[in-house]
Amino acid sequence: MAPVTARDRNGELVLNLEQKDFKVFDNGVEQTIDHFDLGGDPLAIALLVETSSRVEPLLPAVRQSGIVFTQTVMGPTADAAVLSYDDTVDIRQNFTGDTDLIENTLHKLPAGTSGTRLYDGIARGVTLLAAQPERQRRILLIVGEAVDSGSSTKLGVALREAELANVTIYTIGLSTTAAEFRTQKQYEAPSIGPPGTFPLPTPNGGPETPQTEAQTQGNIDLMSLAIWVVQHASNAVKNHALEVATDATGGLHVPTMRDRSIEKAMDEIGGELHAQYTLGYRPPGDEPSGFHEIRVTVDRPGVRIRTRPGYYLPPA
Repeated sequence: MAPVTARDRNGELVLNLEQKDFKVFDNGVEQTIDHFDLGGDPLAIALLVETSSRVEPLLPAVRQSGIVFTQTVMGPTADAAVLSYDDTVDIRQNFTGDTDLIENTLHKLPAGTSGTRLYDGIARGVTLLAAQPERQRRILLIVGEAVDSGSSTKLGVALREAELANVTIYTIGLSTTAAEFRTQKQYEAPSIGPPGTFPLPTPNGGPETPQTEAQTQGNIDLMSLAIWVVQHASNAVKNHALEVATDATGGLHVPTMRDRSIEKAMDEIGGELHAQYTLGYRPPGDEPSGFHEIRVTVDRPGVRIRTRPGYYLPPA
């Protein structure tokens, strides 16, 4: 399965594409699309929340986001589970369609210890999602900082498993620094073009936004980094773990900086999830091991698409 988000030049979602408008290539070979959906497949969502002492000042806002999560992200048909991580990874609520249970679980999330086992949390969430029915689109939504300490799992290994299990990762980036210095001016990338223009191509054909411009002008090729991390089963991502996880699986990273709240970030992700195309194909059974590049094109001028870059097949 390849999740595909389509946007126009203004960054608005494009919702009127048909199956015939898409082409999917696996290692350069065009594939036959045998499944096509726009936001209609049922969802299985694992919500993974950092509860370490590092983010304790932000936990009240996380707890209050439960109703936005159930109404906007889950919607009427999704099943969801809630996990938390600090020095351990704990399942707070297993998969259920009961939105009251999910909201109550989030409302009662306890503050934890100083550890941040993010990569172990990703692996645990992927394992839970992989056990869900194949008819469900599998989503891992992470709310936390791009910090890991103490995990026994490498990020690249967890992302390999996510790709093979057709898990798309979305992330909401918490920042204790932003919370403490909310009124201070944050770093802005130097301009290399007139104000309001985007003189360089955006990563992975995504919408032109200040975030993508800063990534490009700052020479941060996150997509290439995501592919490298998966290929080498590595942790070498420095401060970009959340962005790498989303780029590797076709999701979206939303930082909660300045006035952007956690609720607004969830609302943005929920809007995309229910307006996302899913393209399914079955590659031939004799494909070689290693990294397989997925490339999706769309026959519509001015439409930019985002999907996962590929998947890793281990040696037999």
